[in-house]
Amino acid sequence: MATPYAIETQDLRKHFGDVHAVDGVDLRVPQGTILGLLGPNGAGKTTTVRILTTLLEPDAGSARVAGLDVVHDQDALRSQIGLAGQYAAVDENLKGRENLEMVGRLYHLGGDVARRRAGELLAQFDLLDAQDRLVRTYSGGMRRRLDLAAALVARPPVLFLDEPTTGLDPRSRLSLWETIEEAVAGGTTVLLTTQYLDEADRLADSIAVIDHGRVIAEGTSDDLKGRVGGDRLELTLEDSSQCAESIEVLAPMADERPTTHDGVVIVPLRHKRGSIAEAVRRLDQRGVAIEDIALRRPTLDDVFLNLTGHVAEDQDEEEEKEKEEVAA
Repeated sequence: MATPYAIETQDLRKHFGDVHAVDGVDLRVPQGTILGLLGPNGAGKTTTVRILTTLLEPDAGSARVAGLDVVHDQDALRSQIGLAGQYAAVDENLKGRENLEMVGRLYHLGGDVARRRAGELLAQFDLLDAQDRLVRTYSGGMRRRLDLAAALVARPPVLFLDEPTTGLDPRSRLSLWETIEEAVAGGTTVLLTTQYLDEADRLADSIAVIDHGRVIAEGTSDDLKGRVGGDRLELTLEDSSQCAESIEVLAPMADERPTTHDGVVIVPLRHKRGSIAEAVRRLDQRGVAIEDIALRRPTLDDVFLNLTGHVAEDQDEEEEKEKEEVAA
């Protein structure tokens, strides 16, 4: 039966001993879109990706990718997906072109097709000048670009990117973002795991926040930001002893009572328009001098902290338990 979803899971579960790495995950990713899967280290993101790419079998639940079951249709599914992980998986003892041609042959593209496709991707990822160099001489950003190119050799309809820009400089990250956007414009579906919330904000059509193996929130970036309230003013006063007075002065502008944090007065706004000018006028009338004032919208960082109680970093218990199981 045809489905509009390129990726679909139901009650997906995977345990490593007493660690519930994936604990009942439900996901639906429409074709031709990007799902951003957010969560701290150890939340279950990487384990979910490994199940969906047939590298691990789930303990319970079901998952289908490109219409194929991840357990029963593994061989057929592997030809329909691409995977770029946290660390470049290319062979550093081969040249850049050799890596891509080898991947093409593994996908049974044939020698001529593999060579032509390698050339296209080397040009697309700005690696033509380095195509005949051994990969061990590449920079980290070049290796990451080559790794993503390898994931795209067979033009897979579904692409899994597991923290693909970790450790990259801003320029390399931006280049990869543009490449991902181009792939999606061509019809590719992407599941992107990331700890960079600005990355999800830029790329993802929808976002799922996962923590302790469970999806705790879903929606667009704007949907999730709406959960932590609207715009707010943040003011730093020249005399911090006047914070309490400024709260009383600015309270009529606020949607809820203003607060202070580390000497900054935070005013959740009832109305954004003209709020900076009004705040300056109100405080000036009371003789309260402002050192700095800014209008701030909620960010995904705010959402993440609000939902999980911590920032986008945590223990790697999930990864360690998985390594122990594989080693055993």
